[in-house]
Amino acid sequence: MFEDFYKRVHLIGIVPVVKIDDATKAEGLAGALMRGGIPIAEVTFRTEAAEEAIKRMHKAYPDMLIGAGTVITVENARKAIEAGASFIVSPGFDEEIVSWCLNHNIPVCPGVCTPSEIQKGIKEGLSVLKFFPAEASGGVEMLKNLAGPFPSLKFMPTGGISLDNIADYAKMSNVLSVGGSWMVKADLINNEKWDEISQMCKEAELALQGISFAHVGMNNTDANAMEQSIGKFEKLGMMAKRGNSSTFMDTSIEVMNKPFYGKNGHLGYKCFNVDRTMEYLRQFGFTPIEESIGRDAKGIKVVYFKEEINGFAIHLLRA
Repeated sequence: MFEDFYKRVHLIGIVPVVKIDDATKAEGLAGALMRGGIPIAEVTFRTEAAEEAIKRMHKAYPDMLIGAGTVITVENARKAIEAGASFIVSPGFDEEIVSWCLNHNIPVCPGVCTPSEIQKGIKEGLSVLKFFPAEASGGVEMLKNLAGPFPSLKFMPTGGISLDNIADYAKMSNVLSVGGSWMVKADLINNEKWDEISQMCKEAELALQGISFAHVGMNNTDANAMEQSIGKFEKLGMMAKRGNSSTFMDTSIEVMNKPFYGKNGHLGYKCFNVDRTMEYLRQFGFTPIEESIGRDAKGIKVVYFKEEINGFAIHLLRA
């Protein structure tokens, strides 16, 4: 249900949770989020300005995903959708709100923190639920425990998440995206600190990826050249682990048995989620090589990019 919508939310990875007191700040905030690489926002219905803010953000940036949060009545949901919201988020599980949204074909993400509430969501046909309040409800450890009995369910944890612990949530296989408010604090919005908000968004997006250097791959003309390279590395005390098309020297150097991607070889980087990091790197001009994409039951596990750094292709692999 709502697969295309949730795929886009997953690729963005972060949903800023916004409490806005002055609707005239809405366009500036939306622009700051967009420039920071986060084209989505959950505007909470905790202030009188929420409805007008949604309307202004949607008009200024129609391609931005704008949702309404802290929706506790059907009337609030109706007002939010009429203002331009494209999804509804509630702090708890309210059957009336869920039914209204589903009857109107509107993505809805009700809040849950217990197995009983989760089962209610499953009965309604929902595949994504808000885990709230995340940290107070057991955080990452609770999500690990919920993955067992609910293996196909995805969560959007919100509450107590910051730049310090976002990576812990992002690496979880049952986390679709992460909600947070640290980059859109009220004082930043009220004082129109748009550049600061954009910078914090960029920092959050980078932390979300979990990018870390894994290994360097070295191309060779043929198998004989590969064997010569292996011999030299072994003399340096490195252990060889042979594969079908390459040999790893310890875990840091991959010696190829023929020319491969990159003029000289490739630089391998681990990340939490390859399809999300692929999307993240597109904004910086990295173009995936489609035929290099490898998949398994969990999704994309490896990819190479066309662009090179000093003769080395960039290679992503799932951490």
